[in-house]
Formats: sequence, structure tokens, C-alpha cells
Amino acid sequence: MTSEVLVEKKKLENPPLDIRVLGDRALRQPAKRITKVDSEIRELVREMLQTMYSADGIGLAAPQVAVQKQLIVVDCEPDNAANQPLVLINPTIKALTRDLCVAQEGCLSIPKVYLDVKRPEAIEVAYKDEYGRPRTLKATGLLSRAIQHEMDHLNGVLFVDRVENSLALTQELNKHGFSTHAVKPVA
Repeated sequence: MTSEVLVEKKKLENPPLDIRVLGDRALRQPAKRITKVDSEIRELVREMLQTMYSADGIGLAAPQVAVQKQLIVVDCEPDNAANQPLVLINPTIKALTRDLCVAQEGCLSIPKVYLDVKRPEAIEVAYKDEYGRPRTLKATGLLSRAIQHEMDHLNGVLFVDRVENSLALTQELNKHGFSTHAVKPVA
């Protein structure tokens, strides 16, 4: 069965959805579980993918486009037409490694800001696909990081909330016109 949500991996002049940026209240709202996976959800997935590719992203969470639903899309190989994007509905982390790694992250909701974030190296995530079928995935490296980053959005958490180097954080945000008051550090 081929996916109903396949979209061409290209930039659109007018992507269907607007990505909210740091400071927008929509980014801080917790997302609600999706109770029914239907054509409306698949259309949202299609629009999110088109918006993500248009913005040169590798992940997008529904709250970033002001839709408070537990839905994320991820494609760590946006230039590879053969690689299908992942659609994760109501994702939950079932397991994670104790091994932590630090890597630079960016976010479509905080353009041009890139900072180091510490996250578990590998995760196991349970979710539903675009047809509502239960799935499980073990992810490492960039895929693991992208899924964790997007799942944070479902809880109103942004990657800047996890940055430990407060000096670098302040300098980067100020340099790109963002307020440090929009950051809500995670304990």
C-alpha cells in the first residue's frame, strides 16, 4: 500500500501552512492526542510535509503550525527522493539509552539559531502511522535527535529550553532578534 501522504520533496513558493516562531503562544501549548486517524489528518500530514520541505527542514510538529495535535513528520534525507518521510501520530518514547550525546540543533520556529543540546543517543518510540496502524521504531543518531526534538514541541518545549550554555544562548538569540524571555528552561 502506497502512502496517501506522499508529496514531492520540493520548495513551494506558497507553502500551505505558516510556521510559528519563538514568542508565539501556540508553541507553548501542549498538543492533544489524536483519537481518529482519517483523511483530514492525512491532509494535515501532506500540508506539514510540503511546509517542512519548503522551509528546508527535516522535522515539523503540528504545534509549530498552530495545530495542537500530537503529530510530527520527520525526514532526515530531504534530498533523497527514495527515502520516505516518517509520520508519527501520538508518539511515546518507550525506551532510551543512558548514553547522552551533544550535537547542534536548529529549529524552523527559531530561524538561523543553532546551539548544542544534550539528548539520549538512541530511543525506541511507539506511534501510529498515517493509517492509524501501531508502529515501533528504534532510532539512533540524527533520526533519534530529530524525533526527540519534534516530540518536545508536542509538550510546548523548544530546543532552546534545553541549551545549557546560557551565554551562547543569549548571544545567539540576541543576534537574531529573539527575546531570551521566550526561553523556558527545562529542569
